[in-house]
Amino acid sequence: MRASLVEIFSSFQGEGTYVGAPTIFVRFGGCDLRCRWCDSPTTWTASRSCRIERRAGSGDFDTVANPVEIDTVVDRVRGLGLRDASFVSATGGEPLLQPGAVAALGHALRDDPARFWLETHGLHVDALRRVAGVVDVVSMDWKLPGEVERASGAAGGFADAHRVFLEVALGSAECLVKIVVTEATRDEEWDEACRGVASVAPEVPFIVQPVTPVENPLGRIERRPSAARLMELQRAAELHLRTVRIIPQTHPLLEAL
Repeated sequence: MRASLVEIFSSFQGEGTYVGAPTIFVRFGGCDLRCRWCDSPTTWTASRSCRIERRAGSGDFDTVANPVEIDTVVDRVRGLGLRDASFVSATGGEPLLQPGAVAALGHALRDDPARFWLETHGLHVDALRRVAGVVDVVSMDWKLPGEVERASGAAGGFADAHRVFLEVALGSAECLVKIVVTEATRDEEWDEACRGVASVAPEVPFIVQPVTPVENPLGRIERRPSAARLMELQRAAELHLRTVRIIPQTHPLLEAL
């Protein structure tokens, strides 16, 4: 089994309820969505090569050709000090476009101490079923249709698929739901998302993530929503959900140190 990857590196979890946890990231290449606020557009399409950190935190990388054998991925992940990591994160791009590779990686690491984390946009239910049993934590991005396009150009929202996905994920893993919000986030889409999550699991951790200013091929986002707007969104979410937290991305702060 082989995987098309972008990079493997060691850092800290920068988002969600486990912010700051030591994490080894395995970034998969390819994504079928185009988010206005995406901070890694180089993952939208498959890459010819993958960079792999030589030593945890060194910023020193080897470059290998894609696709990469899963045995090689496992060896390099372990070489980054797996026993010192809380998580190994399959991220992207969208890892569930390569469910066989995600499952193989999870199986290979099953007896290692780190928990296996899946970062996903939460649309590919059949692929999720293929990795059930090897994923410990599912971090699911709930997409607001006004902020996201399908790479295929297909129209339609995401709410129905998200609900089914979350229901399946909760059957085998710890879950958290994350929504990126911008100044353009609309009240009606926000309410639909909150109601959608609550219809499946009102107790699931619900992370409101203010957008990080970014520029990508879809344009530029220069500002985060104001504190007053974030409080407004939080209050609206709390009408439906039990655990609502405002948690910005923290890894840009690490990059600035």
